[in-house]
Amino acid sequence: MQPPIRPTIKLLSDRLIEQIVSEAIDVLKKVGILIEHEGVLSMLYEAGAKVDMAKRRAFIDEEMVLKCLKSAPSRVTLYDRDGKTAFQICGLDVYFTPGSAALNVYDAKLNRIRRATSDDAINIAKLSDALKNIDLQSTAVVPSDVPYAIADRYRLFIVLTNSCKPIVTGTFTIDGFAPMKEMLVAVRGSDEELRKKPLAIFDVCPSPPLKWSKLAAQCLIDCAKHGIPAELVSMPLIGVSAPVTLTGALVQHTAENLSGVVIHQTACAGAPIIYGGSPGVFDMRFGTVAMSAIEAVMLTASYAQVGRYLGLPTHGYLGLSDAKLLDAQAGVESAIGTLVGILTGVNVIAGAGMIEFENCQSLEKLVLDNDICGMARRLIHGVAQRTEVMAEDLLGEIEEGDHFLTSPNTLMWMREELFFPSKAIDRLTREAWEEAGRSETLHRCTVIVEEILSKHVPKLLPEETTLELIKIMRSEAKRYGVEHLPAVDKAML
Repeated sequence: MQPPIRPTIKLLSDRLIEQIVSEAIDVLKKVGILIEHEGVLSMLYEAGAKVDMAKRRAFIDEEMVLKCLKSAPSRVTLYDRDGKTAFQICGLDVYFTPGSAALNVYDAKLNRIRRATSDDAINIAKLSDALKNIDLQSTAVVPSDVPYAIADRYRLFIVLTNSCKPIVTGTFTIDGFAPMKEMLVAVRGSDEELRKKPLAIFDVCPSPPLKWSKLAAQCLIDCAKHGIPAELVSMPLIGVSAPVTLTGALVQHTAENLSGVVIHQTACAGAPIIYGGSPGVFDMRFGTVAMSAIEAVMLTASYAQVGRYLGLPTHGYLGLSDAKLLDAQAGVESAIGTLVGILTGVNVIAGAGMIEFENCQSLEKLVLDNDICGMARRLIHGVAQRTEVMAEDLLGEIEEGDHFLTSPNTLMWMREELFFPSKAIDRLTREAWEEAGRSETLHRCTVIVEEILSKHVPKLLPEETTLELIKIMRSEAKRYGVEHLPAVDKAML
């Protein structure tokens, strides 16, 4: 039997990709990039870039870009909390993670949106830990019941104590990186082990157009120096902070991410980095930022091609929805984004669970998205390219009026050939569906969420590791005059 054909789609020709990269390098050389970090500007100047310190602008030539691309690794290997290899981010392999940093959650019991709390962050981490097609955790929400100044490290604490899966996270403050790295080291055992076996990816976002804030630039060099994978998340807003044409926005996205590669690799050549983004479309009719607009999906698929051409692992914000609750729009937008992403081969797809312009997490949508991701995975597994006799012998054995339900062939292959979704996807007969209460998607997903949260118990950390994490978080809380942190108090029980 031959390997299945992996279905793919491409939106850009090789010639157009080359033209986009060439123009992006010209932009870096002639227009330059604004960097609000004197140390990074000095570092680039010493490495050969032209720098205008007064205007805080660096001009990067092609030679410098190519040198840094050459040193950047083509794959990133992630490990779980126990130090076991989770997966390699490279090629056309695809992994799913919930959308991150939402301020709000959809409360199914109250049927309304509200600010996220520590309990929500814990529940999302536990749910993600249990869902088969969610490969990485994310620091999915920003809890409103702790000070924002320590929210970045607090979110990481919650995930580390509630799941074994690798994590996508990020800093909100310049001083947030050190305690977050300290927590990762506490789990791994040493700086050296963390460098050997990365557990977390840090998102780092340039500010469109063509700007690196002091916070983002510092996080980029911190990640590089400590061997923590950095994920570049360029955020062109089509028609507002980026050109309205997709190719124009692609040039800007490419220039911003290439400048990130240069900063990162200049700080530490060979450090792991991922080429990503989170584009949006400004809908002039309503004054809203449509994160799941088809053009945003197309731009993500396109820059993933560019990233692969450059030899880098890729990331994209897909599978999210601008809908306000788990409705038909949420299903349509999430399915389209997920399918386009997996067919394009975006390596890390973030967005599961997200609604309302990347600002709200829904546990119920996360359950449905888990099935959407499973269906998408079944699609790219393709059709087995069999060379042996496929059905002639079976059809010869069957008698009129008989069936294949009890055939040994059916029993042998059904689990491999067929994807069976959770009960979030209704496959009952109408009669059975009506007898069960005529449940709609939101209700079915709510039931699944409640069932998982009541039964799933994440694997515990060793007691000494938990105590070390608590010590770190208490120290951070004390700096800001905070006596109690809900998740820390729960971890002590």
